[in-house]
Amino acid sequence: MDKLDNIQLSQFNRAYFIGIGGIGMSALARYFNAIGWEVAGYDKTPSPLTDELQNEGIKVHFEDFGPSIPAQFKVKEQTLVIYTPAIPKNLGELLFFQNAEAQLFKRSEVLGLLTRQSKGLGVAGTHGKTTTSSMLAHILNESELKCNAFLGGIATNFNSNLVLNPTSEYTVIEADEFDRSFLKLTPFASIITSTDPDHLDIYGDARVFLEGFQMYAQLIQTEGCLVKKEGLEVSSKAKTISYAIESKTADYSGADLRFVEGKFLMNVRTPNGVMANVQLGIPGIHNAENAVACIALTQFLGLSEEEIRMGLSSFLGVKRRFEYKVKKEDLVYIDDYAHHPTEIHALVSSVRLLYPGKKIIGVFQPHLFSRTRDFFDGFAKELSALDEVILLPIYPAREEPIAGVTSDVLLGKISAPSKMLLSPNEALGYVSKIEAGVVLTIGAGDIDRIVEPLKNALI
Repeated sequence: MDKLDNIQLSQFNRAYFIGIGGIGMSALARYFNAIGWEVAGYDKTPSPLTDELQNEGIKVHFEDFGPSIPAQFKVKEQTLVIYTPAIPKNLGELLFFQNAEAQLFKRSEVLGLLTRQSKGLGVAGTHGKTTTSSMLAHILNESELKCNAFLGGIATNFNSNLVLNPTSEYTVIEADEFDRSFLKLTPFASIITSTDPDHLDIYGDARVFLEGFQMYAQLIQTEGCLVKKEGLEVSSKAKTISYAIESKTADYSGADLRFVEGKFLMNVRTPNGVMANVQLGIPGIHNAENAVACIALTQFLGLSEEEIRMGLSSFLGVKRRFEYKVKKEDLVYIDDYAHHPTEIHALVSSVRLLYPGKKIIGVFQPHLFSRTRDFFDGFAKELSALDEVILLPIYPAREEPIAGVTSDVLLGKISAPSKMLLSPNEALGYVSKIEAGVVLTIGAGDIDRIVEPLKNALI
């Protein structure tokens, strides 16, 4: 029996978060705060997100354990303690609550509890989860169906990672494969965007990674549907709908992607006919593909073509996902969260489509020693497609260094016309002097700390 089967959220009135500053954790914290619970938590360092949580009345501290945990949150009968697998297992606060035999749950387990109360719409995949789930949430929110949503990024339309519509029966969830979190969900329907191997430090190899997605697909309710990118080797008991770009065989296919008078357009072939000249609020080949998936799922849910078109054209994207920071005639600066070779390929291909002939300068911060080790050749190949590469040291996150895995080794494998290894501050100083071309900051670590200073320097 699943331990969640014996838990009812109604038995608690407080939530305590260990790792509250994470993007997924903060969405849950905001949710419980919004429904009237008392909420507090710990995070390692202050950030703009923890500042926002504190401004919303949530108590946040940055010292591990000790007297920092408010006394009322130590009453285990009334406190739901939520932690992220990204924190160290020897963290003092985690050990305290474990020793106190508190009601301790992973973020994914709490999402699983919440989605049992509604029709969950999952978005899974190695790439594209955050943009696709945010796009889906926006389309639904602009329609009569509405939705609730727990997002893995700050959606520009909502200026938040949380969407609340208590009367809606739908909840959009970013179904995260990290630590097999998505296996705690029971989605009514789901999009799966990709199953490219990742997190091999957890799964071991590509076969086991794919098995995780297959297990997730089997969790989809039979009356719902699976919307999967054409060619993915996953199956479901529910109705299955395939999608792709430039395909003659997928159920839904986008084609003729073009940039006309400042508008990013495509035609979409559907089982119900062709949707011509669909306008997307954000450009990019990968965003067009995400949009086709959203069209397939929202048509299944009963939205009209007019509602879908309106939602897609007014979607403004997600912070750090192909986010324009500077847009001048000679100089463009785009910030992107890409941290896997496939994501970098999609980013650079989209920039080449939008800005043919312009020099592309990429500042890339590798994320995790294990991911860099597992995809050395893939990173080298995709970064070599840039005209100039500025490589930063590897961001370790939760990991210890691995012998022989360094940015210097990766730099040696890159064949771009110009390449260099710099510290973040050195990169900021160097790129600040660029006067023409397309500048990209790329990565999922703390590269975001140079984004605003760089933007201000380039404006």
